[in-house]
Amino acid sequence: MKTKKGYKVFNSDLTCRGFQFKEGETFTHDGEIKLCESGFHFHENVKDLFNYYSFSSNIKVAEVSAIGKVITGDDKSVTDKLKVVRILTHDELLNLVNTGHSNSGHWNSGDWNSGHSNSGDRNSGHWNSGHWNSGDRNSGYSNSGDWNSGDWNSGDWNSGDWNSGHWNSGHWNSGDRNSGYSNSGHWNSGDWNSGFFNFDTPPTVRVFGKEIPRKKWDDAYKPTFLFFDLTEWIDSGKMTDKEKEQHPGHETTGGYLKTLEYKEAFKLSWERADPEDRIKIKDIPGFDADMFYEISGIRID
Repeated sequence: MKTKKGYKVFNSDLTCRGFQFKEGETFTHDGEIKLCESGFHFHENVKDLFNYYSFSSNIKVAEVSAIGKVITGDDKSVTDKLKVVRILTHDELLNLVNTGHSNSGHWNSGDWNSGHSNSGDRNSGHWNSGHWNSGDRNSGYSNSGDWNSGDWNSGDWNSGDWNSGHWNSGHWNSGDRNSGYSNSGHWNSGDWNSGFFNFDTPPTVRVFGKEIPRKKWDDAYKPTFLFFDLTEWIDSGKMTDKEKEQHPGHETTGGYLKTLEYKEAFKLSWERADPEDRIKIKDIPGFDADMFYEISGIRID
């Protein structure tokens, strides 16, 4: 009979459903075998283990061999004769489930991911296909919320960029359910709207509380420091003891993805900007130093 290789999860004492196993030994089940009911269950694909178990220090995973009758389902199998070949180390298990590098989660094909099912890089959430995401189900970049397909979003369900609200498909929206640009209200499909249920684009734009001709705003230079990330990768060597305690996976990933508060990220971008670029903020139409401080936390004389 052909041997079939697989993997099996045990409790820390090598028991499973009350049955005591031992590394290197073979065990036989008497009677009929049936998926999910009777026999020794195992998984041919190591990634399928975590469809049923949480990854933790309370479990052990072993390489096993089915050397008897085998019945195979969608993501697991059952046999009447099973050999526990050897217990896998933590590092071996991570290497088997991850195809990228330095990942501490599961099913990651990118690099330095501490979450699960990530195909991008430096993600600490789950199901991310972009890069530098700390939320879940993001396909863009530098998102700290969830379900974002755009970039630099701190809210949820955004498909645009730099949104701090929810369900936005445009850019720079701080309200909810906007499909236009630079909207601070709700349910707007036009651009630069601060009210509700608007589909037209007003001829002026409110900038620092003043009505500015839209073309003047469009043509104005926007300093590059205004476009910043809400997440930042922190290398292990720069982590505090508290951060290391909160993110134990840093030893594998080489660090962790830190989510920044809005003003914190704004200030970091300002501090790292070219001094000549900083001063150009004053050239923005309608600039108001006090309002800029309230928004960014940055005081400009």
